[in-house]
Amino acid sequence: MAGVRRRRMRRRFGRVFKGLVFLIVSATVLGFFVYVPFFTLSEIKLIGAKYLTEEDIIKIGNIYMGEQLFRLETNVVQSRLAKDLRIEEATVRRRLPHTLEVTIKERRPLATVLCDYGYLDLDRNGVVIDSYKSLKTMQIPMITGAQVRDLYIGDAVENEQVKKILDFLQRLDEETLNRLSEIAIVEADYIVMYSATARPVQIRIGRLERLDEKAHLTEDFLRDLETNPHNIEYVDFNYTTPFIKLAE
Repeated sequence: MAGVRRRRMRRRFGRVFKGLVFLIVSATVLGFFVYVPFFTLSEIKLIGAKYLTEEDIIKIGNIYMGEQLFRLETNVVQSRLAKDLRIEEATVRRRLPHTLEVTIKERRPLATVLCDYGYLDLDRNGVVIDSYKSLKTMQIPMITGAQVRDLYIGDAVENEQVKKILDFLQRLDEETLNRLSEIAIVEADYIVMYSATARPVQIRIGRLERLDEKAHLTEDFLRDLETNPHNIEYVDFNYTTPFIKLAE
């Protein structure tokens, strides 16, 4: 019986010893990855962004370059990014030895509008997703003839004309949207757009009705404009058959 007890004790001691060795090795490996300077953040790989920059991501995510990569809580950074109105979805991953990979899906800004302290970028719902004092190099058209006040990021525009224009713009594909420089409210419920070409062409939308039809006409017209040999002064989509006026 004494021999059996000794064998049992040796087996228990062996299991305890192996467990301690495993814990020590695991702690050593973890400490190596966490504290060794080689695994420090020195690069942000940004995927899916068109409007947001690496600097924006660092600021929004409260990320510190040079931080130990394995101390950086990716779920916390991801949560911070998801709270920004310009970002619809965000995924954050570590990429050894020193990279943080950030994949985002941006909310699509449709237009810029003048406000009392600068400019606002609006999404399809009229929600302000960005604001700035100096006009950026425009990648989206500007709505003129309407000025909004006391709006900040996260607020929604209440101007009915602006909301109707956004409803029209969301029906355009991104390529067409980038070919427009301005949407002007000439008078109540009468809209004129201008192409973002060296010689801007006026596109008379008129009343915001038959929106799908006018959106398709706008897409086709701007696509053909690049190869059209004629100088066009304006095109009018108010009529059932579009009217094109050539420049004299």
